[in-house]
This record gives sequence, structure tokens and C-alpha cells, in this order.
Amino acid sequence: MQHRAFDRTQLRNTLLLVLGALIWGTAFVAQSVGSSHVGPYTFLAARSWLACAFLLGLLGVRRGLQRRRGVRVPFWLAPRRLAVGGALCGVALFAASAAQQMGIGTTSTAKAGFLTALYVVIVPVLGLLAGRRPGAKLWVCVAVSVAGLYLLCLAGRDTLSLTGGEWQLLLCALLFAVQILLVGHFGPQLDGVQLSFAEFLTTAALSTVCMFLFEQPTWAQLGGAAAAILYCGILSSGVGYTPQIVGQQNLDPTIASMAMCLESVFSALAGWLLLHQTLSAPELAGCALMFAAIVGAQLPDKAPGGIETESSKGEQSI
Repeated sequence: MQHRAFDRTQLRNTLLLVLGALIWGTAFVAQSVGSSHVGPYTFLAARSWLACAFLLGLLGVRRGLQRRRGVRVPFWLAPRRLAVGGALCGVALFAASAAQQMGIGTTSTAKAGFLTALYVVIVPVLGLLAGRRPGAKLWVCVAVSVAGLYLLCLAGRDTLSLTGGEWQLLLCALLFAVQILLVGHFGPQLDGVQLSFAEFLTTAALSTVCMFLFEQPTWAQLGGAAAAILYCGILSSGVGYTPQIVGQQNLDPTIASMAMCLESVFSALAGWLLLHQTLSAPELAGCALMFAAIVGAQLPDKAPGGIETESSKGEQSI
């Protein structure tokens, strides 16, 4: 009976993570729609302020529950460390999200999803800077992802060069990898929800400054993007955070990371179903290779000197 209960828990948690991946994957469609109405900084500012409001409400609800149980703790835990960690993580999240929003406006949601998901491969590569020595498996995944990148973005073109939007999405993947490493550093030292709030607050402030400097949004433009902003701000950045926290509890990290990798697949399916975007045969093959590399990078490396990698959502997401 205990074994069956454990299996049900594993299945429930896995499905919660798949739900999170579905929310994040379909958010690429919302971002694509939003990019046709407002500039990238305006969209990022609006969704980030919504995420802040949602997370602050979540903190308030949690505080109320603690008081009912008679638990008295400071509202903000380790405020100085939270300010430093939130600022550093928020700067990285702002840069990554801005690059992603710019890139999404110029390419398909499928390409955006798979190019962004390359952070899974980049994170352990950046581990070299910390003195880690990746195993052979990771370098195979890097080679496979490069082959997939060629098929997805370059096959059939007259010139072997990426477009500006594709370069922005690759930069986004690199910046998300940096953000994940920063969250991995500060996360164990701080409350997760509070760190997310501080991170989004920094992102919201930076994107608002850039919005007023480089863009001139109007209420009509914001109205046109309202549904997309609400989806990304509340569901993707706020609600999507919850199934990840619950789903990762008592679940094998490899299963968890592979479930979250489905984000890239859902982005392609959502683009096909909702925006009627199609991919050629080489592009589909490129998606398959990149997904194989992304999943392969998640699998534990048992070779001597290898490292285990585990996907983490910085927002969670964006």
C-alpha cells in the first residue's frame, strides 16, 4: 500500500510539473501576441509588476496563515542578503527576459522555445568557470544541440548566419543560465517566494526605466496587449511558480527536470495550434535534436569527474 501511495505522489508531482511546463510553454504565444502591440520593455514592465503584486499577495496570505498557527517570524527574512540576491538575480532576469521578448517578436514561438531552453545545456558548461569538469556526455549534448540549431535556424538558407532575433534568443539562453546559477547560489540562503519577489521587483524597476527611455507606450497599445500581459504576469510568472515548488517535492530530480523541459515542446505545439505557425521537415528535425540534447543534459552523469545537472526555473520563468 505504501508503494502504491508513493507512486501516486510521484505521478501527481510529475503532472504538476507538466502543468507548469504547459503554462510556461504557452506563454511564448502570449509574448508573441504582446510583441505586436507594445515594445519589449513595456511588456516586461507590465508583466513584472503584475508578478510582484501576485507574489506580495502570496506572502501576505502565508503571513496570515502563520499568525493563525501562532508562528511569529519577521515578514522579511535576512533583508540585506535578500536585497543583494534579489538585485543580482533581477538584473540577470531583466537582461534575459528583455532579450527573449525582443527575439520572440521576430521569429516563431517554436524557435523561441527551443533556443531559450538551451540554458539547460549552457548551465553545466558555465560550471567550467567554477572549476567543474563536465563529463563526455555533456559535450555530446553540446554537439547535438549545435546540430539541431543548424537544422532549426540555418538549413536551406543562402547564408549561414543567424538573424538578429535568433542571436537575441541565444543571448537570452546564456543570460538565463547565469540567472539560474545566481538563483542556485542565493536560493538556499533565502526564502524562495521572497527571493522571487525581490527578483521581479528589480526586473520591474529596470524595465520601467527602459520603457520610458526607449519606448512611448499608449493606453491603446496596453489595452491591445492586456490579455497577453495578464497571462504572462499572473499565470506564467505567478501561478506557474506554485506547481514547480509543490511538484519538485519528493520527486526524482531527473524526472522533474525532464518534465519541465517539455516547455519547449509546448511552445511549438501552442504556436502551431493558436498562431498556425508551421515548421519545415529540417526545422522539425532540429527541434528533435535540440530536445534530445536538452533531455540528455538533465540525466545524471555517473562518470568519474562528471557533474549532475538539474534544471531550475529562474522565475520561474518567465
